[in-house]
Amino acid sequence: MKVHHIPFKKTGYFSKIVCDYLDKKDDLSDFYGNFPDLEGFKKQIETKELSFQSQSRNLLVDVLKSQFENTEISDKTLQNIESLSSDNTFTITTGHQLNIFTGPLYFLYKIISTINLTKVLKEQFPKNNFVPVYWMATEDHDFEEINFFNLKNKKITWNRNSSGAVGRLKTEDFDVVFKEFSKEIGNSNDANYLKELFKKSYLDHSNLKDATRYLVNELFGAYGLIIIDGDNVQLKEQFAPFIKDELLNNTSFKEVSKTIENLGENYPIQVNPREINLFYLKDNLRERIVFEDNKYKINNTNLIFLEDEILNEVSNNPENFSPNVIMRPLFQETVLPNLCYIGGGGELAYWFQLKNYFDVVNIPFPILLLRNSVLLASEKQVIKSCKLKISLRELFLEQNLLVTKKIKEISAIEINFSKQKEHLQQQFMALKELARQTDVSFLGAVKAQEKKQLNGLHNLEKRLLKAQKRKLSDVVERIKIVQNELFPNQSLEERTRNFSEIYLILGDEFIPMLINAINPLQLEFTIIEY
Repeated sequence: MKVHHIPFKKTGYFSKIVCDYLDKKDDLSDFYGNFPDLEGFKKQIETKELSFQSQSRNLLVDVLKSQFENTEISDKTLQNIESLSSDNTFTITTGHQLNIFTGPLYFLYKIISTINLTKVLKEQFPKNNFVPVYWMATEDHDFEEINFFNLKNKKITWNRNSSGAVGRLKTEDFDVVFKEFSKEIGNSNDANYLKELFKKSYLDHSNLKDATRYLVNELFGAYGLIIIDGDNVQLKEQFAPFIKDELLNNTSFKEVSKTIENLGENYPIQVNPREINLFYLKDNLRERIVFEDNKYKINNTNLIFLEDEILNEVSNNPENFSPNVIMRPLFQETVLPNLCYIGGGGELAYWFQLKNYFDVVNIPFPILLLRNSVLLASEKQVIKSCKLKISLRELFLEQNLLVTKKIKEISAIEINFSKQKEHLQQQFMALKELARQTDVSFLGAVKAQEKKQLNGLHNLEKRLLKAQKRKLSDVVERIKIVQNELFPNQSLEERTRNFSEIYLILGDEFIPMLINAINPLQLEFTIIEY
């Protein structure tokens, strides 16, 4: 295995806001707290230690033990759970939707970034404990985003009707998905392991959150990963004061709206807040709470509450209230002794909108860390690239640019009319000077002729390039093949491929390989040759 790194901004796949954050640009400095470096973590530890109470720690330990009650966990995970009762233990957290069979590869990268960061921090701050946490997005309701995964260019889908929180969905009809999956992967030892893992996850558990907990625990339990489900009455009780504040004062809407005004001057806005950033949650129901005519109404239902009625509902049934994307981060940070949230570029973009809201409600804003991104390149693919003289960095180019660059490099003739264009422009400089000395009205005609002839040269250059591409069509095809293998659909493979496709090649060496290769504080794109 060889590991290489490329700056995120050099890949062309990351937004300006993410690249500016990694570069510590002043335009973003007001929208986050401590930066993800060792000095930043030192400050964050001090802040969180003072703000997180023992009562919250003990509650968290009880909830986690209850949620893992029917799951066989490693000694390391149990040790990590119990350590959370100590004031010197902190969490590093990532969150993700309950994608079927983990969904795209980057699901694994988020969790491994989280696990590896706890190791780095333990080495640097040995007096403290750091535990990795995966926050299951059980209360999400975007079923169409999670009900499939891609395997060998085929979409394997769980087809069913869906309503309410996805974590509560019954795992019905998964036998159909299992059969389709089994048919695609064959009968090797590694394929049989994957089939058994899929079966035990989805056919042996009655709902999606239990299935996901089992699956993720099987993959990462040996590394001490803690899996938490926020859809919990005890955790919601702890969060109840913030729920009431939201209903009465619309605090998140007011504060995030102010931030958007400032952040929006330089960057696109990721999410827009609603006046009330809460859903009402029951079985098969997760609908927005809206305030109209001095009443709290549950959207698309006949449910209506007066102010005192909805406040009583929060007190008596806090589990019926679900934070949306604006308030979920606050919920997380109130129930965990968390130092850092690890997410993708889109996630970080909306977290930047929340800093002022956290300050107003007096909850420490976590360090934000961009998750590791990985390109997996087999030895065969690397050899192909080398034969075509394509560097690792060039692989990230848009395909037409890559093909053009390589054809120009290997062509026996020079496909570059820069010298001719420069010579032409020098000739027209003399003509323009002549026009100024004789008849200024003639200058416009000279400039028009210059533009026409430059365009003509440009078109000839394009035609020559096109002719060379036809002549070297075999090379063009080989370039496209190797890039398409590494970048399916001209996108990062981590956004489409499922881990099972790589597991069929590497088997149980796959996750340990990632664990050994990924450095969460490298702050660069990772390329792994395997």
